[in-house]
This record gives sequence, structure tokens and C-alpha cells, in this order.
Amino acid sequence: MTDQGHWMVMLQRVFYPVLAIVGIPCKYDDFCFCLLWLSQTFLDFLRLYVQCCLLFFQANVVTFLIFWKRNCMLSKSSTYYLMAISVADTLVLIFIVVLEITLKYHTVEPYWSWDPWCSLRDIFNYGAHNASTWLVVSFTVERFVAINTLSLKTKLCTPRCAIIVIITVYSCSHLFAIPYYWSNKSSFNESDHEMLWACVYNQEATDFYVHTLVWSQTALVYILPFIIIFSLNGLTLRQIVHSNKVHNDPNLPHKCAIYFRSKKRKSMVLLITVSMTFALLSVTRFITQIILRTAFYGVNRNDYSIPINVAADIGTMLGLSNAAVNMYLYACTQSKFRRELVSCIKLTISSCKTCKPLQNDYPS
Repeated sequence: MTDQGHWMVMLQRVFYPVLAIVGIPCKYDDFCFCLLWLSQTFLDFLRLYVQCCLLFFQANVVTFLIFWKRNCMLSKSSTYYLMAISVADTLVLIFIVVLEITLKYHTVEPYWSWDPWCSLRDIFNYGAHNASTWLVVSFTVERFVAINTLSLKTKLCTPRCAIIVIITVYSCSHLFAIPYYWSNKSSFNESDHEMLWACVYNQEATDFYVHTLVWSQTALVYILPFIIIFSLNGLTLRQIVHSNKVHNDPNLPHKCAIYFRSKKRKSMVLLITVSMTFALLSVTRFITQIILRTAFYGVNRNDYSIPINVAADIGTMLGLSNAAVNMYLYACTQSKFRRELVSCIKLTISSCKTCKPLQNDYPS
């Protein structure tokens, strides 16, 4: 049965709008309020969105602007990677969190219930998710090369190389998502005595196609990234520990040794935090999606009396949370970035204090 009052449904109705609010920007001016002329279906959600935008500070876009406009004492190539990650994470929040999941809980028939959007939806969703994952991998490789191989640093850790890699990652990520065009189809959903269009798994798809799609996507966004990130971070940590022994040389000046140890400690905190967070937030979805797409392919995903549906949605919530917090894991370990962030918060608060409240121009 489909229980719209199930605690999992209520949790997701609240969780995904908040997740989108945290990660997606909203200008603090009257432009947000002009969106309220939209249909009654979106009216309550938009009011909540506008009000909450005044309380939350959007991570991805603010980070992008800080890296773009301010000097955070990072190399140009690293800055480009961090900006690209913020864009990819924002696309994940827009396509998956807002346009798919949030609309599912706030509209009866989302626009992607009909063709061609039903077939195109997963191309954009998986394309954005693939890009977000592999930009993290690319940035990890860039840091590994910069720390461990000085001979390649001048060739690979350049702004031009970073731009080429970013464009390649975005292009290939969406190309690898094209097979999902045939994974869904639009059909009538006759549940609850209603005839509504719904975008459902294509039951006519062969087992070979389904298993190939599941395992290729699993390898692309989980297995290979896990192997690369953990391997390179492990080698980088080994190099940092080795260099710490060098900088403990008693012949080095005391202040110089403290400076080098401080920089290495910050690098270790960054690497461990990013690796463990990425793994912990992704492992639940990694396991549940394999089970769901193989042993339970075609099951009613709205039936929360089936334990795998609850586990799968919790895994999705954890995995998508990485798109909202991913930038802080990289950027907030930098003291220069923190100072710029505090400066932006103070500027925003100062601007909000000078804003005039909206006046009701219509008679009551």
C-alpha cells in the first residue's frame, strides 16, 4: 500500500526543501517575492522558500562567489576545480532535489510525469551527479600531483589544464547518462482510484540492460571514485607524514618547523574529512541502489511497508546531502576562506538591517 502519512514521506517533504534552501541561492530582494504569482500548487512552498532563504546561508553559490571574487591564497587550478564543484553540486540540488524529489511531494503530476521529460529527466540527474563525483576525483588527483610529483606539477596543475579537465568531465558525465533515456516510461498510475500520469521504470527493459545500467553506474560513481580517492589520499598522507619527519630536523629554525607542521596538519584534516564524509554519506545509497535495481526492480517505490524502500530513501537523503556540504569540507579548512565567509555574512546582515519590509499595496 502507499501510505502518504508514513513518517518517511513526512520526513522527505521537509528534508528536501531545506536541503535545496541550504545549497541553492536566493537574492535578498523583491525579486523572490514576484515568484508568488505562480500557481497555487507552488504558493505555500515558495513562501517557505523565500522566508527560509533569509535565515540560511547558501553554501555552494556563496563559495563560488568567494573563490571568484576574493583571493583565498589558493592556486588558480585549485580555485577553478572548487568553483566547478560548486556549480556541479548546485545542479544536483536543482535537478534532483528540487525539480524531481521536492516536486514529487508538492505536486500531484510533476512535469516529468509525461514524455519526453520522463525519458530526459535521468539524463540530467545522473549527468549532474556524475559531474559532481568526478570533479571531486579530479581535484583529488590534482592535489596528489601537486604534493607528490613536482616534475608534473608545472604541466598538469595549471589553469589551462584545469579548464580542459572540467569541460571534459562535464561532457563525459552527461554522455554516460544517455543510456538512462530508455530506463523510464510515462504511463497511467491507477492507484488510489485515480488516473494520473507517472514516470515509472520501463518494465519492458531486458535484464541484461537493467543489470548493465546498474553496475556501470555503480562502478562509475562509487567503486572507481572510492578506489581513486582513498588510494591517492592514502599516498598523500604517507607523503605528508614523511615530510613531517623531515621538518622535525633539529637543524631547521623553530618557527619554520612549526609553520611546516601547521600546513601539513591542515592538509591531513582536509583529506581525512573529505574522504570519510564522502564514504559515509554515499555507502548507504551505494548498497541500497544495487539491491533495489536488481532484486527489487519494479517494486512500488511508494510502499514504505517494504523495508528496502525506507533504507533506499535514507541512503538517497544522505548521498544528496553531500552536494550541500561538499564545498565546506574543502573550503572551510582554509583560514583565509573563513575570514572571507565571515566578512560576507556581516555584509549580508548589514544589508538586511537596512532593507525595508514589504508593504501590502492592496486594501484589506
